[in-house]
Amino acid sequence: MCPYCGVQINMILEQFYPEQEYIEDCEVCCNPIKIYYKFQGEQLLQFQATTIGQ
Repeated sequence: MCPYCGVQINMILEQFYPEQEYIEDCEVCCNPIKIYYKFQGEQLLQFQATTIGQ
C-alpha cells in the first residue's frame, strides 16, 4: 500500500538482486516511495514501503 494515499499498488520484485533499495513513484498520487526488500532464495524475508525521509 502507498504510505501516502493508502491505495494498494502492485510492483514486481526482482529475485536476482537478493537485497535492494530504490525509489518508485506511486502510480495513483505520484509521491515517491522508498522501497526496500530482501530475499533469501525464493523467499521474501523483508519488504518495506515508506515515505521519503523515514
